[in-house]
Amino acid sequence: MIRRVIAPGLFPPPTYSHASVVEAGTKLAFLAGAVPLDEKGDIVGPGDPVRQAEQVIANLREQLRAVGSDLEHVLVTEVYVVSSEPSVLSAVWDVVEASGLSMGPHSSTLLGVACLGYTGQLVEITATAVVPDEGTP
Repeated sequence: MIRRVIAPGLFPPPTYSHASVVEAGTKLAFLAGAVPLDEKGDIVGPGDPVRQAEQVIANLREQLRAVGSDLEHVLVTEVYVVSSEPSVLSAVWDVVEASGLSMGPHSSTLLGVACLGYTGQLVEITATAVVPDEGTP
């Protein structure tokens, strides 16, 4: 259902693929950005991008579950981190890797940005995923 592609003429990516190919007729889910809010709408982990990344992954799992998918079926993500420091971006990426999200490996972009939508928000992840048919692994 999903074919992950590493372009032979490009530098091999460490934990992501260059492209993902999905057959026509496959159901896709385009998810809104997962944010580090708890069920009451409060920011989790103020000032802590790693804790916020953990909450974002948990929320992303919930979004995927709601549409009948999961982390293993994610095709592409954009990971936004409020920082200009590569070490902070790397720390957030470590959370992404530990979550199993990059096991595909999926295609991803990791970006340092100036700000995000909620006051105190440091991390957001958008995703596109395959929604497998019932009974399809």
